[in-house]
Amino acid sequence: MSRRRSILGAIAAAALLVLTTGHAALSDSSGTSTSTARALAATAGCGKAPALSSGSHTIQSSGKNRSFILRLPDNYQNNTPYRVFFGFHWNGGTAGDVDGGGTSGYAWSYYGLRQLSNNGAIFVAPQGLGNGWANSGGEDTTFVDDMLRQIEAGLCVDTSQRFALGFSYGGGMSYSLACSRSNVFRAVAVYSGGQLSGCSGGTQPVAYMGLHGIRDNVLNISAGRSLRDTFVRNNGCTAQSPREPAQGSLTHITTTYSGCRAGYPVVWAAFDQGHTPGPVDGSNSDNGVTTWTKGEVWKFFSQFGSDPGPSPSPSPTVSPSPSPSPSPGGTGTIRAQASGRCLDVNGASQSNGAAAQIWDCNGQSNQQWTATSASELRVYGNKCLDVNGGSTADGASVIIWDCNGQNNQKWRFNSDGTITAVGANKCLNVTGNGTANGTKAQIWTCNGATGQKWTRA
Repeated sequence: MSRRRSILGAIAAAALLVLTTGHAALSDSSGTSTSTARALAATAGCGKAPALSSGSHTIQSSGKNRSFILRLPDNYQNNTPYRVFFGFHWNGGTAGDVDGGGTSGYAWSYYGLRQLSNNGAIFVAPQGLGNGWANSGGEDTTFVDDMLRQIEAGLCVDTSQRFALGFSYGGGMSYSLACSRSNVFRAVAVYSGGQLSGCSGGTQPVAYMGLHGIRDNVLNISAGRSLRDTFVRNNGCTAQSPREPAQGSLTHITTTYSGCRAGYPVVWAAFDQGHTPGPVDGSNSDNGVTTWTKGEVWKFFSQFGSDPGPSPSPSPTVSPSPSPSPSPGGTGTIRAQASGRCLDVNGASQSNGAAAQIWDCNGQSNQQWTATSASELRVYGNKCLDVNGGSTADGASVIIWDCNGQNNQKWRFNSDGTITAVGANKCLNVTGNGTANGTKAQIWTCNGATGQKWTRA
């Protein structure tokens, strides 16, 4: 990710240039805005052989050749409506940088969301003209309209689940879409952005997350606050001045605004670093593998489910069939069928919040789980397997915590080998269907994948 350091001066120059450039107003009646952004609707590509494949594509838009990189799930199903994520590069960056993840590789592909999607989404990395997003005359917005039109004609897309995110100039482009395409995009995340690509409209609500460094010397944090406050107003949130970390703390503070209109949250994450999308608490590093931002943004986007509406066809999601919980008092290991490794508490820790993972079975107490009559899975006698924070989102981590009787500590064993988190109605899942020691456990929509099959011993 160090490649961005050499372009910070160029970003600053571009910001000054674009802030003095007018943008032609765009009508919300143009492009794809006729597609509702709130109710699931069948796209033309549903039920058909995919007309597009992963890789680079070129289209004509506003009389120019424009390009983008597309990534489909490895197991793409033409009757499953997928979420779509648009990842916009920074000034001087490329679509390839977003797609490939730079020096951090796959862990940072599409700002880390591709890995966290667990093969459950479509990703798009558009290429900006001159490696930027000036959006002159609205041409970049039109480019997005044209990409969506082609993607939805050739692939099965959930039209209530379109998202945009980007860093710096890419953040400015994501903000511009929040302004002009609020009825197309469900939510946006803006990393260290400014109003660089225009804001046509900008009066309608959209779910919004902003992330910004308090020591940003390229786009001052005041620019990020200003973008945020546009949607604090639009979304009807209660105005406030969120807490931000002190300089030198090397920490971050995430604030969810109160009072927002239902379905239109605003989240602000301020951190003690400079102009970067990949800060790491406790250091001045910029690292796509260890940054906290990808988890926060994934959590933000994952809260939005499809609203009721006509579905193109039944999804192949596998709903586990209920079966009785294991006999009360039964204690033993829980093995991941794909790897043969055991569900394990990381480092044999007995602290609240210790992560559940898979590890070579060794008979130690941190791998001994007792199924109780209360549908708990206890370890060490007084700690319960717990979905972190009571989350119901795909990718929510699984930890141990003091047993408290809440639904996020209740589990159901099913006859097909899956284990259901009762509170979320999702399956205990090995992240990325991994098999290596140390691979973390999470919850995920039940889909019959190998990473969701367990054996009780």
